[in-house]
Amino acid sequence: MSISRRGVLFGLPLLLAGCASTNFVQQKQNYAAIPDEKFPLKAMPLDKIDPELRRQEVAYQTTYPAGTVVVDTPARRLYYIMGNGRAMRYGVGVGRQGLALRGNAYIGRKAEWPSWTPTPNMIRREPDRNRKYAGGMPGGPNNPLGARALYLYRDGGDTMFRLHGTNQPQSIGHAMSSGCIRMLNHDIIDLYQRVPVSSRVVVLQA
Repeated sequence: MSISRRGVLFGLPLLLAGCASTNFVQQKQNYAAIPDEKFPLKAMPLDKIDPELRRQEVAYQTTYPAGTVVVDTPARRLYYIMGNGRAMRYGVGVGRQGLALRGNAYIGRKAEWPSWTPTPNMIRREPDRNRKYAGGMPGGPNNPLGARALYLYRDGGDTMFRLHGTNQPQSIGHAMSSGCIRMLNHDIIDLYQRVPVSSRVVVLQA
């Protein structure tokens, strides 16, 4: 039995609508509540996240092998390379001008609900804000590193840059951090589960 061109055209909008509906359901699941965390996370309403910054699998042609993390700083996007021309894409917040990492690194260690200690440079730049945390700030919902941190190393040394969660979701898509790459807590938890220590990270700048 042949399918007429008119039938194909009639069915196409229904097919596209079905795909959009499936994608919306998947995204709601991506940002559902995570009650079993050490510090439980509430669901994040999708209307609070720009559609282009929501986690989603996308087509992505690259020469980097599967398992590589690519941070496209100008585009405010992070890609976890899955292979076969596909990647998981996340929206990110990036460092202000002059406070950004460039080039190759690798994940030297990982931490759940990490503690945070401002660097000496951060204390010098904003002493009133950061000096009180010079001894460290315990992990938790008020910690600026959020639910997870991936620590970027080069040649065996800590670069002091991290991929991490944030308690300021409104910063995603903007350049306002102290150089690190911010992700929604739901997204950094997802990435954390995908990447082992020693995974390659490539940070692209304009």
